[in-house]
Amino acid sequence: MNRLQQALDSLQDRIDTPAPIVLIDVMQDNIDRMQAFATHRNLDVRPHVKTHKCLEIGRRQVKAGAVGITAGNVGEAEVFAAAGFDDIFIAYPIWPSVTKGLRIRKLAATTRLRVGVDNFAAVDALADAMGSEADRLEVVIEVDCGARRSGAPPEAAGSLGSAARKRGLVPVGVFTYPGHGSLSPDARKRAAMDQEAALTTAVRSFNAVGIRADVVSAGSTPTIEFASNSIITEIRPGEYVFNDLNNSRLGACTEEQIALFVAGTVVSDWVSDQVILDVGTKVLSREGSPETGYGAVAGTQAVLSKLNEYHGFLAVPPGDFHPGIGAVLPIVPNHVCPVVINFDELIVTDSAGAFLERWTVDARGFLS
Repeated sequence: MNRLQQALDSLQDRIDTPAPIVLIDVMQDNIDRMQAFATHRNLDVRPHVKTHKCLEIGRRQVKAGAVGITAGNVGEAEVFAAAGFDDIFIAYPIWPSVTKGLRIRKLAATTRLRVGVDNFAAVDALADAMGSEADRLEVVIEVDCGARRSGAPPEAAGSLGSAARKRGLVPVGVFTYPGHGSLSPDARKRAAMDQEAALTTAVRSFNAVGIRADVVSAGSTPTIEFASNSIITEIRPGEYVFNDLNNSRLGACTEEQIALFVAGTVVSDWVSDQVILDVGTKVLSREGSPETGYGAVAGTQAVLSKLNEYHGFLAVPPGDFHPGIGAVLPIVPNHVCPVVINFDELIVTDSAGAFLERWTVDARGFLS
């Protein structure tokens, strides 16, 4: 990953730190590779924009062949819909309280909108919110495949779909999230198999009540490689666009496929076995552990051993490299998603650092 330092060296006199740096050539390769993977397997790509929250990147994903986008909440969907994205799946079991019901209704009037549902109360609440326009809203039943997050039991999918249809909503399929595939390299394939089994059961449950599951939607970046079963119709990867240390450790990407890092500056070095960088939890969040670290310096074995809000503690054991005060280093995050939301803009260049652009993180702060 020395290429990250090379790109940073050409930029450091033009940027303030800490700053998120995106290598556009690596990012575009990631987008194209995922699209080619899906096309070869006759799958639709519906990338999750929660990772980047950036209109320009979303446009690049759609231009590459994505059928639409996945959003994590109503606010994200509104930002992208206002910019012309017209096929949006909010892959979350929304409770349409206060303003959300009206906002969903407005979105459904201007876009092809799908929302996640995993309980009967939400079916009724969404139908009430849509009123006479219930048939404009497509619902996708979320089922649990072992991550033990949100999601109904797969065998309940048909009952939920039937309830939605009776209330005038349009049940179009099922989705799940194999989050337990991020636990270890070996867990990736097992989670994908769990996902396949859960989706198969859910589709059968739909069939049993006379509903066709046109949408059978799978995630996520760590398990995509194994999402090739014929029952799956679309994939919803998010992190693949940038990748990160977690995905690299899992074997879901190579180090050369990491497209985002954070530029951080050494600001203090009074302790012999560590230096302090201006990269703390306000930048990297708290993703990590003392054992794995909270981010790594590209091209080295050095990791951040501790974070305060504005301080990153970089361990520099004797004999290892010891960056001096003012050194600007490329820090690769463990998990890229919570890094992006800490910044108003992304600094965009290529692996040679040949140019510099600034792209707005357009949906930053839209959490409801």
